[in-house]
Amino acid sequence: MPRSKIHPSTKPNIILITSDQLRPFELGCYGNPIIRTPNIDALAQQGVRFDLAVSNDPVCMPGRSCLMTGQYNRTCRGNRQDRRSVSNYADESGEMPEYPDTERTELLDPTLPEILKDNGYHTALFGKWHIHPAPELIGFNQYLYPRVHHRHSNQYFIENGKEEYQVNDQYSEDFVADRLEAFIKQPHDQPFFAYYNISPPHMPVMDAPEKYRNMYSPEEVLLRPNVWSKDQLACDENLFKIYNWDFQYYIEHQEHTETLPDGYDLRNLTALHYGLISWVDDLIGQMIGALRESELIENTIIVFLSDHGDLLGSHQYFNKWRLIEEAYRIPMIYSAPARWLPAVNSGQVTQIIDVLPTLLNTLDIPVPTYMQGRSVAKILEGKKDALAENYAIIEAGPSSNETHIGIRTPEHLYGVGLEENLHDPKMEDQIFFNLIEDPYQLQNMINTETEATVLDTLKTSLLNWNEETPWMQS
Repeated sequence: MPRSKIHPSTKPNIILITSDQLRPFELGCYGNPIIRTPNIDALAQQGVRFDLAVSNDPVCMPGRSCLMTGQYNRTCRGNRQDRRSVSNYADESGEMPEYPDTERTELLDPTLPEILKDNGYHTALFGKWHIHPAPELIGFNQYLYPRVHHRHSNQYFIENGKEEYQVNDQYSEDFVADRLEAFIKQPHDQPFFAYYNISPPHMPVMDAPEKYRNMYSPEEVLLRPNVWSKDQLACDENLFKIYNWDFQYYIEHQEHTETLPDGYDLRNLTALHYGLISWVDDLIGQMIGALRESELIENTIIVFLSDHGDLLGSHQYFNKWRLIEEAYRIPMIYSAPARWLPAVNSGQVTQIIDVLPTLLNTLDIPVPTYMQGRSVAKILEGKKDALAENYAIIEAGPSSNETHIGIRTPEHLYGVGLEENLHDPKMEDQIFFNLIEDPYQLQNMINTETEATVLDTLKTSLLNWNEETPWMQS
């Protein structure tokens, strides 16, 4: 498909949207017939949608760090820990810890906002900041982010280095959306880059407007076929409470979070999850409306993705961080109708670390050699259907006894565990799936002779990557 002949005469604005814990299977544009996501669907219809997009590290902080740097987590952070937002709560003395880091101990190479800032962009952060160090240390001119992650009501905010303040009369996501809208509508004397982080559908799914909590019935949601075991739905009462209320349950121990509604099961949880995705969609609709009203839509590149997926009971697991499709698959949409013609790409495996070099390539900014992602700009331009390197590397696991690395191609997934030192492969712990014939990963082929040549090729590629990819020293 030829590139559009319409070109903006000035540098385009860029809005990079990251939803949290959203897998592609729950979007209308990716084939879900139940969920209502008209704004994301319209974005996809006008843009380039990738069917095979992957998180390089399906956990919040590592995935987002990969996005900001174009590097693998081991290279930009040098550790496997999520450094979770539980640190945002007071310790036993009542003191709130300093967050985020005021020293740059991670993300040491120039990041996306720094590079854009050096090239004439005003850079702004809106919404969840689950990255270390602090946003002003890596190139943001302005920022507004919640002090406590994964809380939608009575949220505390940090803004441009001022004293934090609490918002009690709005859900946090609506408050941030209003502030982003005001930012878009204000006069701009230079192009802007807005990094817009939407926390839903990440838990707490109960801490949301009633409209979305009641939008879908448990009977109508679509469950993945791999959530069943011996004809029983995946179930974990403790995790259901975490999904419902997150830190309000297991840190604050608020009384109303300690019990589940009668008959609550995976269908109820999934219905709430659907509702929060529709909330995400409405927030994106508000942003697009502001761009149209300000006559900026024609000269704005919009990129929409998620930091990772959600297992939601697949293989009897919940949350993320595993080498399972439901955990690492993400939506990926690039929209700029003045630059790229609408398309759906089903052949290229793209990944989070590809976003930064793609944007730089599109802006004719040299891509630094320290970035490990590759640009998919030629695919966006219709000049290629796939790159020569058609795979993604995934680092998955929150701790030494659960960490795996994997390589995902258009057809296959090969993975291997890592020893406690997180460097050496644990060859007794391997998986190998043909995802065309077995999309729900029900038959591990590792101990069979099936597709032995493919297995050997992928194993060699992944082990070489593990040996050669540098770690940040920390």
